[in-house]
Amino acid sequence: MRQPALAVVFVLILALAGCGTPSREAAGHRPGGPQPFELTVLHINDHHSHLDPEPATLQLATGDGRREPVTVERGGFARVVGAIRDLEKESSHVVKIHSGDASTGDLYYTLTEGRADAELMNAVCFDAFTLGNHEFDNTDAGIKRLIGFLHEDKCKTPVLSANVRFGASSPMHGTVPPETVLPSVVLERGGQKIGIIGLTVAGKSKNSSQPDPDTVLLDEATMAQAEIDRLRSQGIDKIILSTHIGYRADQALVRELSGVDVVIGGDSHSLLGPDNLKEYGMTPEGPYPTRSTDRDGKPVCIGQAWQYGYVVGEMRVRFDAAGEVSDCTGTPWVLLGDRFSRGDQPLNAAETAAVRADIDAGKVLRITAPDPQAEAILAPYAKQKEAMGATVVATATDNLCLRRVPGNQRDTSRSSLGDACNANERVNAHGGDIQQIVAEAFLQQGKAFFGADLSIQNGGGVRIDLPKGPVTIKDVYTVLPFKNTLVQLNATGAEVKAALEDAVEGVAGPAGNTGCYPYTGGLRWRLDLTKPKGARLSHLEIRAADGSYRPFDLNATYKVVTISFLADGGDSFASLKNITGERRVEVGLDYAEAFLKYLEKLPGEHKVLRPLPVREYSTQRFVDSL
Repeated sequence: MRQPALAVVFVLILALAGCGTPSREAAGHRPGGPQPFELTVLHINDHHSHLDPEPATLQLATGDGRREPVTVERGGFARVVGAIRDLEKESSHVVKIHSGDASTGDLYYTLTEGRADAELMNAVCFDAFTLGNHEFDNTDAGIKRLIGFLHEDKCKTPVLSANVRFGASSPMHGTVPPETVLPSVVLERGGQKIGIIGLTVAGKSKNSSQPDPDTVLLDEATMAQAEIDRLRSQGIDKIILSTHIGYRADQALVRELSGVDVVIGGDSHSLLGPDNLKEYGMTPEGPYPTRSTDRDGKPVCIGQAWQYGYVVGEMRVRFDAAGEVSDCTGTPWVLLGDRFSRGDQPLNAAETAAVRADIDAGKVLRITAPDPQAEAILAPYAKQKEAMGATVVATATDNLCLRRVPGNQRDTSRSSLGDACNANERVNAHGGDIQQIVAEAFLQQGKAFFGADLSIQNGGGVRIDLPKGPVTIKDVYTVLPFKNTLVQLNATGAEVKAALEDAVEGVAGPAGNTGCYPYTGGLRWRLDLTKPKGARLSHLEIRAADGSYRPFDLNATYKVVTISFLADGGDSFASLKNITGERRVEVGLDYAEAFLKYLEKLPGEHKVLRPLPVREYSTQRFVDSL
């Protein structure tokens, strides 16, 4: 332990240097004060109402050192509950944190407006829950409703955000603890006080979600430091930031702050962990924990737990007697079921034993039984979700044909509706009706969230026709069955054209991949596959607010909405992968839910869905090379 005289000298030095932040010594570290201490932080983030387990294909060793694709259940909130209950038995001092975005992303949220999520979260009984940007998707009233659900249980998890200020017109204005949103909460473990401060991403929440007009989100760093200083002035020197600002932003933030020890993050859906995750077919974005330093050079430990309840983070943080972080270790446990198959065929006993041995050796995958209590909580909501799938959400006045590539030479037998679509003159000239409607739906959701100018969707990402007649929720999730979310890209016109040319090359080139043919909402062109790459798209025009079209400016910057798969460079859209940093914003809305929201806003009681006017199809003219 440091000597009191040295502590006094250190405080004087800081004062003379003009530093207004209280030192750790001034916060109460004197002889006879705190002793070395270890704290375990169990955490999740961005579960986005994904309460069911989902199938995953991992590269697992089935024998003789051979790795191959093996299908297994991953995640599910009942499994999250089971893992956290098991892990907290292994440590003396535990805090449990959810770093935001419980809301939006699955039918459970559409069905229950957050009640199902809250009841499962209460089965964990988190010590803190930070508001994410998607908690604002249904205005401030949605936050009040979610807090109400959380606090129906005796758990009453504190809801945090130090940088949110609710306006006078907000239903959250004037609420009092525990129903309000707090800047921080102070817990005690083993006689030690631990402060947890919440931070919500400011610009994204205001620009891409729907907080009430007079609700403001203040600068994250400024408000974090103010709350750190307030807690430290009370003698609380173990400070955790529960942030919902993204992994890269977390790393930048800690370098601006003084007095933070741990950051438990969310928003960017970042998988952190050891390199051996790559052996299983996963790509970590950084180490877990990620070690950094604050502006004073003091160590800070950063963690995040991927997405959708796939991972429970377990971070062990050791503090010395002066309250400084001396070390941090941990594991981002990837939660798996115990049934393994090759395609539709279960592995045999020997192969299953080899897979289990591989999992045990890797020390990062965790076979976890779902918690029975959590399964019982979820069961009635699961039945409602299944029944909801039969709900009619629109009526198609015509067959909405599936076609990846226009023309009569490629992809002309994919439709389940036969010649009604395969020989359809409009489809041959301009491409799939349903693909074009999906692109338009994404554009309209992008406009609602951040004022999007255009959307981009790949033809192969839309899976079925919609025949004339009723359209159900199940149909929507069959049309768009993948786990994609919407992404905002701030791209130049030249970058957009390059990405479209990349995709068209995937069709025209040796791969002959019809699935990457591009569809856009708000942008149209002429396409000639006989020309070389880079010169195939011409007469590009973008739709104006009044519905007219004007020339597409290659030098202008446009707000583009697309899906996460394409933003990551999938299906030959390679140029989109280069749009990173502040130019890429994870909107986070499930893409099937985005389509549902589009259908809900169709005019009329019966929500009539019909093919778009031909002038709004992205491909206005098509010349094939075959």
